[in-house]
Amino acid sequence: MNLNKEFWDNRYKSNDIGWDLGAVSPPLKAYIDQLKDRSLNILIPGGGNAYEAEYLFNKGFENVFVVDVSKTALDNLKSRVPEFPSHQLLNQDVFELNMTFDLIFEQTFFCAINPNLRSQYVSKMNDLLSDKGKLVGLLFDAPLYKDRPPFGGSKAEYIKTFKSVFDIKLMEDAYNSHESRTGRELFFKFVKKD
Repeated sequence: MNLNKEFWDNRYKSNDIGWDLGAVSPPLKAYIDQLKDRSLNILIPGGGNAYEAEYLFNKGFENVFVVDVSKTALDNLKSRVPEFPSHQLLNQDVFELNMTFDLIFEQTFFCAINPNLRSQYVSKMNDLLSDKGKLVGLLFDAPLYKDRPPFGGSKAEYIKTFKSVFDIKLMEDAYNSHESRTGRELFFKFVKKD
């Protein structure tokens, strides 16, 4: 299966997006609600319809960037939030992005990429973060599919994958998952190593 730009854009065009909650994910909403610094540079990779970006923007965070290969997904966000800055909606492959962020939110992107790209993902997230930058989000704690997204995994597997470049500050069962994901999500907070 070729998980390319056309594949993802067609999924959004046909509304074949079963992973889409239609709202900000409850664990990420709870994390965002305790953030004080509205000047943070924030990235949402593979953001899709990007309800988290909408939520952040509406709370006064001005430096929120969404990168996605699907123009349709980015257009969906722009139509919901017309005042969202167009130059912060990046229609490109995250692996080609060359910017720096204080905080990156992971929300279904890691499980959407081919598992053979996971070490490249870890390296790229590390490159995109400023010193002491944080990678925060959710990972599926379930095997899921082997031949198509979403690709799952386990806590032990994720720790092994991320520990070389990140200090693992938190990785635990999400207590406040959306009902469709209850018992299948890990909430994590990783900090870029010195």
